[in-house]
Amino acid sequence: MSVRPTTRVTRLAPSPTGALHLGNARTFLANYLLARQAGWKIILRIEDLDGPRIKPGADRQAMNDLKWLGISWDEGPIYQQPLIAKYQSVTNALLERNLAYPCLCTRREVESAASAPHAEDGANIYPGSCRDRFTSVGQARHFAGREPAIRFRVPDEIITFHDQFAGERRFSAARDLGDFVIQKSDGTPAYQLAVVVDDLAQGVTEVIRGDDLIDSVPRQMLIYRALASQDRLPSYTHFPLVVGTDGRRLAKRHGDTRLSHYRAMGVEPSRILSLLARWLMIPTDRPPGCADDLIGKFELTRVSRDKIIFSAGAADFLKEHTA
Repeated sequence: MSVRPTTRVTRLAPSPTGALHLGNARTFLANYLLARQAGWKIILRIEDLDGPRIKPGADRQAMNDLKWLGISWDEGPIYQQPLIAKYQSVTNALLERNLAYPCLCTRREVESAASAPHAEDGANIYPGSCRDRFTSVGQARHFAGREPAIRFRVPDEIITFHDQFAGERRFSAARDLGDFVIQKSDGTPAYQLAVVVDDLAQGVTEVIRGDDLIDSVPRQMLIYRALASQDRLPSYTHFPLVVGTDGRRLAKRHGDTRLSHYRAMGVEPSRILSLLARWLMIPTDRPPGCADDLIGKFELTRVSRDKIIFSAGAADFLKEHTA
């Protein structure tokens, strides 16, 4: 059994695959305010494992944008790339205990053979084609002449948890999750494994993020249990996303919503913070000069349970009074 930290710890975890946009900023601000109001330690973690999509300088840009808004941290930045060997060691341990297995299925094969699409994002649930096909990674490699991916062996059980914002959630592991990848065929650890290993190592007790990741919780719970660390499971809080008028998550199709774009236009951070405060239902009697001006005013119970729509009115608000 691992020992649960006595200090409560959260993390800001941008991925340097692109610039921070208004939706990211809203989540990071909520995380920051909850932490500062409750006295949690804040770690900055750069989740830089998605190699082909990493954009040079995006990590520095993210940090500059956060500082521009007045969002600070107590430790970091901590990068994931130097920790590859650690993730590999955990994967090997899961393989040795038969809690994971090698998989040679391509994405196309999974899509054609899967029994059901994931309700949220259209992804297919893996049908288990390689579950008991090989006795070792070496056998799979010899059979195909290439490296296999590694999948976590999901039990056939119901997983429930309480989200601090979204409430009670219930998942059928076999039907809703399926055996999921924890290491890609190129040896890169997948998000679900890396985030658990990192959160354990860094003592994270509070996870605040967008609700597009809420179905990651049962997957991560299974990994915590496999690592005999279920007593270290964080408290989870998932917020509805900021979306465009079409109901889809913010992207280029909705125009340029990057913080760096607004900075280049001369928009003051107080303007951005005023909009983010409105989206988080934070009462303000004057425009906040920095994030710290909102400490003590944020209440989770006030936040809307509906997605936030980035409307033309919000865009016009940001463009007013540019420097």
